[in-house]
Amino acid sequence: MKNVISWFQIPVVNFERAVKFYNSILSIALVESKAIGAKVALFPHDMKNGAVGGALYEGVGFTPSDEGTAILLNAGEDLSVVLLRIEEHGGKIIMPKTPINNNNGFLAYFIDSEGNRIGLHSKN
Repeated sequence: MKNVISWFQIPVVNFERAVKFYNSILSIALVESKAIGAKVALFPHDMKNGAVGGALYEGVGFTPSDEGTAILLNAGEDLSVVLLRIEEHGGKIIMPKTPINNNNGFLAYFIDSEGNRIGLHSKN
């Protein structure tokens, strides 16, 4: 097994707001689609080469939460760059950039525009 995670789903209640939030803080362009009866916005990923991917989902059964399982998004070389954009785009930082033991990089958590607890990871 190459990756134990194959896909992640981030639930949203306001699709357009959530797409704008993630496009802005990560400087990416989510690709909008539909799947399993939901509006979907795909994060960039290389599925052909087995990379883990995920998407925002708006629809029945997709309810944002700040409790339970959390995902960590790759924030590039230094998550500080992404952290600077979070609050100006409607999110809230709940754990600032924090070193991970054994030189495994840095971690931070925020609440996104929809109320989900999401983590960021970077090597620097």
